[in-house]
Amino acid sequence: MARLSRPAALLLSALICFSCAAADKKKKKLYIGALFPMSGGWPGGQACLPATQMALQLVNKRTDILPDYELELIHYDSMCDPGEATKLLYDLLYTEPIKVVLMPGCSSVSTLVAEAARMWNLIVLSYGSSSPALSNRQRFPTFFRTHPSATLHNPTRVQLFQKWKWTKIATIQQTTEVFTSTLDDLEERTKEAGIDISVRQSFLTDPAVAVKNLKRQDARIIVGLFYETEARKVFCEVYKEKLYGKKYVWFLIGWYADNWFKIKDPSINCTLEQMSEAVEGHVTTEIVMLNPETVRGASKLTSQEFLTQLMSKLGGKNPEETGGFQEAPLAYDAVWALALALNKTVGPLKARGYRLEDFNYNNRDITSEIYRAMNTSSFEGVSGHVVFDAQGSRMAWTLIEQLQGGSYKKIGYYDSTKGNLSWYGNDKYIQNSQPYLNNMTAVGCMMALAAVFPLGIDGLHVHRRHFPVVCQFRLWLIGLGFSLAYGSMFTKIWWVHTVFTKKDEKKEKRKHLDSWKLYATVGVLLSVDVLLLMIWQIVDPLHITVEKFTREAPKEDLDVLIQPLLEHCSSEKMTTWLGVVYGHKGLLLLLGIFLAYETKSISTEKINDHRAVGMAIYNVAVLCLITAPVTMILSSQQDASFAFASLAIIFSVYITLVVLFIPKMRRLITRGEWQSDAQETVKSGSSTNNHDEEKSRQLERENQELEKIIQEVKTFFFFQSACFRLHSF
Repeated sequence: MARLSRPAALLLSALICFSCAAADKKKKKLYIGALFPMSGGWPGGQACLPATQMALQLVNKRTDILPDYELELIHYDSMCDPGEATKLLYDLLYTEPIKVVLMPGCSSVSTLVAEAARMWNLIVLSYGSSSPALSNRQRFPTFFRTHPSATLHNPTRVQLFQKWKWTKIATIQQTTEVFTSTLDDLEERTKEAGIDISVRQSFLTDPAVAVKNLKRQDARIIVGLFYETEARKVFCEVYKEKLYGKKYVWFLIGWYADNWFKIKDPSINCTLEQMSEAVEGHVTTEIVMLNPETVRGASKLTSQEFLTQLMSKLGGKNPEETGGFQEAPLAYDAVWALALALNKTVGPLKARGYRLEDFNYNNRDITSEIYRAMNTSSFEGVSGHVVFDAQGSRMAWTLIEQLQGGSYKKIGYYDSTKGNLSWYGNDKYIQNSQPYLNNMTAVGCMMALAAVFPLGIDGLHVHRRHFPVVCQFRLWLIGLGFSLAYGSMFTKIWWVHTVFTKKDEKKEKRKHLDSWKLYATVGVLLSVDVLLLMIWQIVDPLHITVEKFTREAPKEDLDVLIQPLLEHCSSEKMTTWLGVVYGHKGLLLLLGIFLAYETKSISTEKINDHRAVGMAIYNVAVLCLITAPVTMILSSQQDASFAFASLAIIFSVYITLVVLFIPKMRRLITRGEWQSDAQETVKSGSSTNNHDEEKSRQLERENQELEKIIQEVKTFFFFQSACFRLHSF
């Protein structure tokens, strides 16, 4: 029987010991008490519960997140009813085991749970609550939500009212706290904008009277705030009162199912055709809940991979008929926010002599540590970048859609943190790259490419008296093509360098960019070239010159001598003119390289492709600085000179076009251009009012990075010492 070598035996023993230790080490369970509305006004639990279970499965498999713990979900159906939720909350709190966090769904239930949770020192994390009232930190001190506040819709609505110059609107709402507080906020915002809410109607269960009042008071622009089930009742009455068509514009909430008006509802007596006719053309505002970009965040899943797995877990159910399908990414990210926060507390709690399993409803120290970790959350989720403001609410963008032909079409989006309203199809990424300068670059590149053809023309192709025209055409194409292509790129880099190297007191001026200054700069560069070329052509015009070489005698015929001739485009003081042109262009190239190097670490939204421009400038500069002297040296070797010059032009043009325009084409195809800017906005902080909060988040992130570095160093030295001990043994 073969014997193991001593090192192999040691390795095998170590593996067995590690396996035994892992087997003996049982994970401790941490319990989450959750209320999922599987029915009722918003049956969001139908998709949010499976999404939550998916997240828990992945979290519990991870070895880098809560390695000593296992999260377990204890959930009930709240039916989106506060009365039912009261009984269920009692069961969660007064039955074992102890829950470390509560996860309610709809706003009415979250209000009840979040207000009571403070008495039990419990953190509340909601995935589907949009009520503005929940942003009250005095009333709900331990509440967080991955669903943004409903008031996030109001800045978008007001911006649209102002865009379309509407000064008088009407509202109809369901009498619940979430819609009442949302409408109060809308009223404040419209007053500030000089817009009058002339009609304000409300209803509890039957909207018939409220809709008739809207008709009687000649309401035209109507904002509707109600749940999906009530929306069907409202629009059935809207059809009966003929309160739809080109004379009316309805604004609704965008989180209904896409086919909400097609679902059979015994509480209404309108047909599918009538409902479809009544709802046609209405506008919705919807929080962006699914990351449109292909990024892998904390869960290592892209948003599309998440949707694929969720569809599989739903067992083939129609997403349009599954409540909470749109909010499912928020529920998924809520679990990850909780897991990452709990994981962040392990070290600090250990330093204070606590463990997560020590949590009870009387221990405020553990709660405060979990609160701090939640408050500084910042990670990439399937719903986008997850970060909470000072009131515990998620920050996000707003998507604007319109029902056209029975299906919703995206028409725009709104960034409330900056007040930017952009229409779908108006590519913000392209706009911020200065498209007119891009067009100049493209035109200049085409002109430079076109110059390759006259470079290869000689007396064999055109008559001798026409050859000076070809010479002029060649010179002007190359000169103006270079000025347009390189000049537009140089202008971008020049502006970025000029603005971002100003003194601190001029920082505010950096935010403003006058496009005419950019065009004027290109115009100056182009004018200098035009003036120089005109003077050259007037004072010393190009003409054809013939260079004669030594006569050659062919081998097969001794009575014939061949006189090699080479035609050139030249002038009397050709060397002087070339020196002036090359000197001028060379200085621009060298200055461009310097500016590109200086601005490589600068980030600005006004010219967001300046790094790509810098790469293109490097490419053009290197090729030009090599080609110019080489072609002068090879001027007597027509084939080599033409090949070198034409290939240099082709390569520089195509590399420039690829570097500058391929990323823009990819953005247009994937339609993900605006989310990158949104994420940068969200990452930069919640708002200027929460500056101190953002500072703490930044410090927290820096601490996390330092902890990772320290842990890596510890791990490195651990393995080094282990290897040393094994070697010594």
